[in-house]
Order: sequence, then C-alpha cells, then structure tokens
Amino acid sequence: MGALAATLTACGSEPDKRCVDPNSYDVSRGYKVLDSKACKKSSGSTSSSSSGSSGGGSSSARWYYSSNKSGGFADRGTFSKSQAVDRGGFGCSSSSSHGGSSGG
Repeated sequence: MGALAATLTACGSEPDKRCVDPNSYDVSRGYKVLDSKACKKSSGSTSSSSSGSSGGGSSSARWYYSSNKSGGFADRGTFSKSQAVDRGGFGCSSSSSHGGSSGG
C-alpha cells in the first residue's frame, strides 16, 4: 500500500511554490517573496478583476511556482501551475499537448 500511496502523492502533489508580489520585479533579483498568508488571503476569490485597487499592498499577491529563492527574492519560475508541473517532470498532466512550434 505504501508504493501506491507514494505514487498518488507524487501525482497529486503541488510543485514548489512561493508567494510573491508580481509588481515588485527586479531585473537582478526577481520577485519579492511575501508571507504565504498573503496568497492564501487573495486566493479566496476566484475573480481576478482588481478594479479600484489604488493602494497596492498584498492584494496582488500570487503564487510563483518552481522558482529559485535567494535573499527574500524568487526568480526563474512561472505563475502557471500547469507549466511548473510540466517542468518538474511529474507527468501527471496528460492534457498538456500545447506544443510550442517556433516559426522563423
């Protein structure tokens, strides 16, 4: 039963993720990492229409997947969970047949 549980866990596991402020990107360092509570709070609403948010703060916090973290900043990741799973080699997403053909 342990092997089956490990297989199911690996397939159902989320990729490595960090809560970041997408508006804080620095070319040399990446996105500023926030407390995970900021993303949990903002993920409560599935609607991504942020009309009227003139303040800033952690309301724009988003999960950033499969990134490198250094000194409170995360870089070289993706905001797309499905891309992060594909990068990580989990192989559970069988419907990811969006091949990128480079024309040029």
